[in-house]
Amino acid sequence: MSQLEQDHALLLETVREGGALALSYFHDGVKHWQKGPDDPVSEADHAVDDLLRGKLLGERPKYGWLSEETEDDPKRLDCRDVWVVDPIDGTRAFIQQRAEFTVCAALVREGRPLAAAVFNPATEEFYDAVLGGGARLNGKPIRVSPAAGFEGARLLTGRHFFRNTGAADKPGSVTIHMVNSIAYRMCLVADGRYDACISLSAKSDWDIAAAELILAEAGGVNTNSHGQDFRYNQPDLRHKSVISAGPEMHAHVLRFLETMERPPGAKW
Repeated sequence: MSQLEQDHALLLETVREGGALALSYFHDGVKHWQKGPDDPVSEADHAVDDLLRGKLLGERPKYGWLSEETEDDPKRLDCRDVWVVDPIDGTRAFIQQRAEFTVCAALVREGRPLAAAVFNPATEEFYDAVLGGGARLNGKPIRVSPAAGFEGARLLTGRHFFRNTGAADKPGSVTIHMVNSIAYRMCLVADGRYDACISLSAKSDWDIAAAELILAEAGGVNTNSHGQDFRYNQPDLRHKSVISAGPEMHAHVLRFLETMERPPGAKW
């Protein structure tokens, strides 16, 4: 096995263990608190973070570490290889016992993801990808939908997305849903169950790095709302927006956003 294949195998095994641990807290209720305004965290977030960090860094001590629930260590910036982790993406849903959370981890090298896993243990959906090797759901290959426009599309975005759209530009038939975990949304698009994930609120590296590779390996395109690619393990971890879709739908969304006025305070 190559080093990347070994890292990928380690990642899959570790994320499965993290998902099982998260699920052990999920059904019985979990202690939680606010770490900042409108920013919940639970004891499960920390327990899963400890498990992932212990195993991934235990096996690869020279790799860097970046996690939502670990104090940032600037030494990661000097590492070629970095584990980028969100122990529980969708903590609010997790606390409310809604099956819209995921355990996410990616191996990032020189700013780009090489291997990734996103696991929703409550629904038993395990997504994974390795650069150049395609994307899978529970071991079976997945592909983005071929949708090219909003008419008849299934979108993961805010319910007010078309509020300020002129009548001529508003689709007559479109389905809009929202789930809490941005990584889960992106993977649902990778699997072709939805045609686009559109989020115009800021995200961090750990929210999207793993799911970005999965969607890209499923034939999709990921950028911010200005069409700019993502770079990870930088001093600034924030990304202003996320647009994930198949190539034609992605281009359609970007064209639409150029003419759209965003409603004040909207969180998509």
